[in-house]
Amino acid sequence: MNQYLVTAYDYTDPGALQRRMNVRPHHFDGVKDLKANGNFVFGGAILNDQGKMTGSVMIVQFETEEELQGWQQNEPYITQKVWESFDVKPFKVADV
Repeated sequence: MNQYLVTAYDYTDPGALQRRMNVRPHHFDGVKDLKANGNFVFGGAILNDQGKMTGSVMIVQFETEEELQGWQQNEPYITQKVWESFDVKPFKVADV
């Protein structure tokens, strides 16, 4: 499978953190599905100096670019405007 590093940064408007918290259960449902299908490697939240979530990092893996694009089109943090920007780069988890 092809692996990808996803680095995402949240919107910074006053309602951004609350929006993240509202959408978070839907995001986690999607991550559980990714994990069950072998597409989720690991991930977590980026924190600011005050310990508040301001973004995300994920390692995901898919057989095809179409599967990756399908995930992006359905990811709640993208569709519900939690992530203002995100970057997806090919990645290889070290096998040590």
